[in-house]
Amino acid sequence: MLYGNRRQKHKEPSGVSLIHSLKEGIAEMGLEIPEESINPMLDYLDLLAKWNRVYNLTAVRKPEQMLTRHLLDSLAVMPFVRPGRIIDVGSGAGLPGIPLALAMPDSQFVTLDSNNKKTRFMQQAKADLGLDNLEVINLRVEDYQPELRFDTVISRAYSSLSGMLESTGHLLKDDGINLAMKGVYPLAELDSLPEGFEVTAVEQLHIPQLDADRHVVIMQRK
Repeated sequence: MLYGNRRQKHKEPSGVSLIHSLKEGIAEMGLEIPEESINPMLDYLDLLAKWNRVYNLTAVRKPEQMLTRHLLDSLAVMPFVRPGRIIDVGSGAGLPGIPLALAMPDSQFVTLDSNNKKTRFMQQAKADLGLDNLEVINLRVEDYQPELRFDTVISRAYSSLSGMLESTGHLLKDDGINLAMKGVYPLAELDSLPEGFEVTAVEQLHIPQLDADRHVVIMQRK
């Protein structure tokens, strides 16, 4: 069962109520997330902070900044994710895939990355959190040939929309969607998509306590 191997209940750092901040952020974004997912999300941040001291998985160091810039940022795209089979390409330390897998236990997730240390971290997170709905793949995206394609292909790792679509087109169902997480509105990229794809929407994301532009570009086959 999901969370079956989860570690002991998250303990708050002195003077910082991360649980309160997480719940407040989720409420402000209008998300419906299972109550039993809250502590595992903070356990994930604990594990990320621990590994980060040795493996330098992220430049963000403070737990409260990790909560905003990684956890809430990942969850902000949840309303646009098509349930079913979801793959996070270039997942790095599991972002946004692992927070979304915790928030959407009825969907199946794959996190894909070619970096060995990052996939080792994600495997450890999967084990510690008891994430039965997560599979971690250590491959280049071009080399990954799944038996079943995906309802949603998501990434915040690509510098260009065209690069994402060209690399991940073989992963997407004919009626599936691509979600590209971006910073500023990617105006210059919208007219340079590969043949056969179109942008259906560009939505601004609101992440509490984050003073930066965030958008998600929704794309699909024509």
